[in-house]
Amino acid sequence: MLPLFIRSIKFLVGGAFIFVLGLALFGTISGWVQDPPKETAEEAMHHHPKELRLPSDGPLGKFDNQQLQRGFLVFEKVCASCHSLSLVSFRDLQQIGYSEAEVKKIAKDWPIKQPVQDPKAGTWGERDNLASDRFPKVYYPGTGTPPDLSLITKARHGGPAYVYSLLTGYSEKPSAEALAHFPEFAKTPDGMHFNPYFANLNIAMPPPLTADDQVTFSDGTRATVDQMAQDVSAFLVWTAEPTMQRRHAAGVAVVLFLLIATGLAYGAYLTVWRGVKH
Repeated sequence: MLPLFIRSIKFLVGGAFIFVLGLALFGTISGWVQDPPKETAEEAMHHHPKELRLPSDGPLGKFDNQQLQRGFLVFEKVCASCHSLSLVSFRDLQQIGYSEAEVKKIAKDWPIKQPVQDPKAGTWGERDNLASDRFPKVYYPGTGTPPDLSLITKARHGGPAYVYSLLTGYSEKPSAEALAHFPEFAKTPDGMHFNPYFANLNIAMPPPLTADDQVTFSDGTRATVDQMAQDVSAFLVWTAEPTMQRRHAAGVAVVLFLLIATGLAYGAYLTVWRGVKH
């Protein structure tokens, strides 16, 4: 009798548990049907990143060194005053086509110097950057610290498309229909800038790319806002994964090897088991 009683108790507890879960599910569904959740401002105004095609896209993608050099110039002239690139060394720029002499000059002329400490006096000073140094960190005097851009295309959904969309999205404004539901967005708060590609719609960073020909490309490419945004996005793809091309090449080699090995193994199988019933 005791085992039967214990089994009965187990069934009762299990049934009660299922009943409570079903009741909670029914309450949730009925509440959602009777009073559906209201659309938030982010849902109404936030845009997904625009489409962006880069030479590095896809499993066979390759970096365009000319584009990467244009993107580095945009970073140097526009972004570097606020954003760090602390995971990249100056000498890494040789991978995108700069000569050793050019890299040394870039490092020496970089406006932010390397901090050094005098161990005897305990004081801090500065020295010129060397090619072996990483890009020095930027200490921004404003409110908050802008993010380091070394891995930004890996850290944001959409990667380079997000960066490109953010840089070119300042000119877009909320629609009249969206403002009718969320009138508080008719006026952007002081010190903020509306951008529908940013997570909470208002961003503290002012538009960095404000006009065409903000920089001058040495290869003759017209420096439109759209072109500069594409190029710096491509450059930040490279900073996030500078070995991507080698990884792609290794992946292709491995796939080809596996295909050939599979063919040879199948041929060996046919030869060994020829005429044998199995």
